[in-house]
Amino acid sequence: MPSLALPSVDEILDGAVVVSLPMRVRFRGITEREVVLIEGPAGWGEFGPFPEYADDEAAQWLRSAIESAWFGDPPPRRSSVAVNATVPAVGPGDVPGVLARFPGARTAKVKVAEPGQGLAQDLARVRAVREHLPNVRVDANGGWSVEEAVAALTALTADGPLEYAEQPCASVPELVEVRRRLPEVRVAADESIRRADDPLRVVRAGGADVAVVKVAPLGGVRRLLALADRLADHGVPVVVSSALDSAVGMGAGLAAAAALPDLPFACGLGTGGFFTADVAEPRTMTGGMLPVGPVAPDPVKLAAVRAGSTRARWWLDRIRRCRALLG
Repeated sequence: MPSLALPSVDEILDGAVVVSLPMRVRFRGITEREVVLIEGPAGWGEFGPFPEYADDEAAQWLRSAIESAWFGDPPPRRSSVAVNATVPAVGPGDVPGVLARFPGARTAKVKVAEPGQGLAQDLARVRAVREHLPNVRVDANGGWSVEEAVAALTALTADGPLEYAEQPCASVPELVEVRRRLPEVRVAADESIRRADDPLRVVRAGGADVAVVKVAPLGGVRRLLALADRLADHGVPVVVSSALDSAVGMGAGLAAAAALPDLPFACGLGTGGFFTADVAEPRTMTGGMLPVGPVAPDPVKLAAVRAGSTRARWWLDRIRRCRALLG
């Protein structure tokens, strides 16, 4: 972040609005996504760490929101960004309807290893996606053991290659072992980077071919770009993804992707279609691309999704605690 003074907690709270966005399908175990939108002199930022995150981790999300609202975005290198379709743990019959929300996308990220489901359901879902799109990547969110990952990825690649497997196992040693045993399958690290004290540890250990990075958990667009530079020195490209962001938070993700020197993979920034209501008109996806640029909430839409007073107090108290941790 630029070396400028951070705003006081009162300045942050003065421009804060807590919203609850209803979702089309359950994702990460939730059906409503709560975030705080914060208005500052440079525009709007978003604070939305998931409720289970501790304050020290959530403070980085606040740093990211402050960057957007007080310091703005870095200069872009491109005006639009290719995005992937995101397919949650739905049945194969629901896949066409999900993909229809991503017009022109040529890549899909498919959720696998969903609790309560098995490999047969993962295979059916991936096969259904392959009928429509040429490029498929899967995301297990660390849900497999090494043996399960090897068996699942072997089965999932029987009908065709995967672009990569995102976080097939939870720990870095497990990722290293999966790469050793399945060298033909790229492994992407997500949680092992954004929720680690040393985000390069997994790369140095040989546990990742690709890094999935998100603006808010890393503390802002500029911190993401700095990490991407360091990852490039190790030959590891990045994929910018969202954290179930509103239209405002998605703007920060697109700003980061637009500012990267290289962008070899489609980004996971098309999740706005998961919401039945948002704080601004959705960006129009054309040919699998989303336009880059900041977003300001629409006052009418903002009022329609404003959270109740109890939840608003919970979030504003959380901002107070996180701002104190930023110093």
